Amino acid sequence: MNQRNEQLLEIVNQRKKVEVNELASLLEVSKVTIRKDLTELENRGLLQRQHGFALINNPNNLNFRLAQNYDIKHKIAEAAATLVQDNETIMIESGSTCALLAEELGKSGKHVTIITISFFIANYVRNYDNITVYTLGGQYQSDAQVAVGPLTKTMLANFHTEKLFLGIDGFDRNYGFYGNDIMRTDTVHAMADNADKTYILTDSSKFELTSTVHQLPFQQVDTVITDNQLSKEAHRVLNFQQIKVQTVATH
Repeated sequence: MNQRNEQLLEIVNQRKKVEVNELASLLEVSKVTIRKDLTELENRGLLQRQHGFALINNPNNLNFRLAQNYDIKHKIAEAAATLVQDNETIMIESGSTCALLAEELGKSGKHVTIITISFFIANYVRNYDNITVYTLGGQYQSDAQVAVGPLTKTMLANFHTEKLFLGIDGFDRNYGFYGNDIMRTDTVHAMADNADKTYILTDSSKFELTSTVHQLPFQQVDTVITDNQLSKEAHRVLNFQQIKVQTVATH
């Protein structure tokens, strides 16, 4: 995605609904160019178009979360993709930054096998011939488009990878990393048990949030990849817990 498209997406996310004519004026390009950009962004599921307007996605749609802080998430995904080798098999949990990681691996041309609980991610990279995806079965959660529960954990017992990539919903300086769904966090814990190294991909805002369900303790996490707005306190806690912190630059 080029810089103009990122600016366009940021404007639509902030304003929720913007006229095409106004977008052309704000970005100092022709309406033809804006329409072309909007078509590209709509095809990627990052916004919607309607009668001369650009609109944000339904907040209940996973594509809505994908479009929030897109630039930061994309940079985190790019950094994570460099850790994956050609012909490697990895596990990816779910979430928007993880979806962008899968896409980056697709664009890289590396031949990667992905084991995931996310049907959203499987669909997101369906056009990349270099990516092989195994989706785990189980109880289907339609809002997040993931499989969870005992059957998923039974299937996980058949797999082991060096690397697991996942997202979080919250953080506690004393207890570690949190999610907001008890079945999903239980499944994530099982994924971490079957991987040598666990990488958390998340924007720094999640470290300022508390969430409901304990997902992983500090000792099960090797690396956090986030943006450079991470607070000094969170950075200090992660360093104390011997977790590697890799940050990407924001605007």
